[in-house]
Amino acid sequence: MTGLTGIQTLLLSRIRDVADHPEPGVMFKDITPLLADPAAFSALSDVLSGIARSTGATKIVGLEARGFILGAPVAVRAGLGFIPVRKAGKLPGATLSQAYDLEYGSAEIEVHAEDLTERDRVLVIDDVLATGGTAEASLKLIRRAGAEVVGLAVLMELGFLGGRARVEPALAGAPLEALLTV
Repeated sequence: MTGLTGIQTLLLSRIRDVADHPEPGVMFKDITPLLADPAAFSALSDVLSGIARSTGATKIVGLEARGFILGAPVAVRAGLGFIPVRKAGKLPGATLSQAYDLEYGSAEIEVHAEDLTERDRVLVIDDVLATGGTAEASLKLIRRAGAEVVGLAVLMELGFLGGRARVEPALAGAPLEALLTV
């Protein structure tokens, strides 16, 4: 994409490192300064909506919670529907769920059963790809709903945590786009 280096510089300049959060030894990447800057947030939304259009997506899935913040404006800009994937127990009505393992325990995510169909081509959006557990579970969940996964797009990939290796098999050849890799 033309000019991505300038956009990457802008995005990186608006991400704040917070040492020892949420526990000692962790360097948290805080995107709230990026969200507070309308130029940076708009540039991010433009790049992600371009990815959505290039994949032929018909729906955007945002992963709880920052994936909602990033995915909703992308869906609006690209003229697509937005579907939230939530933690278990947060959605009313009939849901499909997918359990997955975390480093210390397990978790479960859900989507409304009627929100995705076999006609849908889905781009998943989230803020960070870390270990890949939530992203991998979301890809499985989307396919179980009958929809086609056309890609995963994240603002930032924490390459040292190995999430890409975990997610790529679940993508089954669909692209993984990380705007920034740290």
